[in-house]
Amino acid sequence: MLGVGLVALVLGWTLRSASIAWVGHAPRVTWLQVLALALVAGILGAVAWSTYRTLQARRQTIEPHQAVNRLVLAKACAIAGAAVAGGYLGYALSWVGIDEQELAGERLLRSGLAGLAGVMIVVASLLLERACRVRRDDP
Repeated sequence: MLGVGLVALVLGWTLRSASIAWVGHAPRVTWLQVLALALVAGILGAVAWSTYRTLQARRQTIEPHQAVNRLVLAKACAIAGAAVAGGYLGYALSWVGIDEQELAGERLLRSGLAGLAGVMIVVASLLLERACRVRRDDP
């Protein structure tokens, strides 16, 4: 995940200059992107909490295919979240110190918040992965 995040960070950082060279302007980050990523993180967090309560706190069981599905979801979302977080944070870093361009502050804020939402996706995914572990006292 760290490697994916670092590659995405570099790609996000180069996006501004490459976009300006090819298209003539840098892409805008909207609130919809930030909110969609936060929603995904919230849903993953809710699934992680529900799975933890079911398997660890209440000591109930779930069907094996459901556990595998949740584990695969957690792994995939952790990698995707690292890529999203790295890309948006790299794009945010490319705007640091640039005041003369139009909407620079808006792009810095929104891409930084989207990057933070990507980090929240990674954290929620890792919590879901941890919730899927078999208890030590489970035969």
